[in-house]
Amino acid sequence: MCSWTAFSQHSDAALQRHPYPQGAHVLDVGCGFGDSTLRIAQRVGPAGSATGVDCAENFIRAAQQDAQDNDVQNANFQIRDVEWDDLGGPYDHAFARFGTMFFAMPGAAMRNICRALKPGGTFTQIVWRKREDNPWLHEAELRVKAIVPVVSHEDTDQVHCGPGPFSMAGADMVSDMLGGAGFSNITLERHDCDICIGRDLDDAIAFAMALGPAGEIIRLAGEQGTACTDEVVAALRETFASYARDDGVWAPSSTWFIRATAH
Repeated sequence: MCSWTAFSQHSDAALQRHPYPQGAHVLDVGCGFGDSTLRIAQRVGPAGSATGVDCAENFIRAAQQDAQDNDVQNANFQIRDVEWDDLGGPYDHAFARFGTMFFAMPGAAMRNICRALKPGGTFTQIVWRKREDNPWLHEAELRVKAIVPVVSHEDTDQVHCGPGPFSMAGADMVSDMLGGAGFSNITLERHDCDICIGRDLDDAIAFAMALGPAGEIIRLAGEQGTACTDEVVAALRETFASYARDDGVWAPSSTWFIRATAH
């Protein structure tokens, strides 16, 4: 389904603008299911390597299987807490596609990434820009908040997504954080494109309820959230209807490509 691969449009654009050379050793932070790690591994060639790290064991196991199935021998995956664990290295470069917005202590994570890089190594991260420039996420969140009781992170012991997808949207805040973590030459490039969030409206709704902030609201609300499922589905169908096209549900998205150099 196109919704699960939509984010690759942003990572492909970032890797085209700032390609890694053959033979480079690259750390992929918050690699998820590893599709960006495998792309990087192909780009750096057999003399290079791509190491994907994520705290979610099920993501890492799936990524390992995908690498094995596709015979990508220069990609490896490790279960790591990027805030505190040894990330290995030193690496020539680090990369993160939507893998840095959910840290409870992002400053600690940035310092740890910097320590894993060689002096002069680069860190490229892709993060969402402000809510208003990503209406498919923001509008869905607002519609669900109007229906489902919102449970704050402080009032639950359930696993949650931390600060949320827009926590790195502020250019000044991110620049200051990276500077304090040991990076310099910090630049932010805006990248906008339409992404396919579903093959059809049902697919787009399932995607939003599984991964987006709307889905987290429902999950943290427990039985109350489940009881509102029909109403939520109807609201999201109405919200996403304007994005439906013959070839799927396509919504505007806006990101920062943030680049920095390790001291």
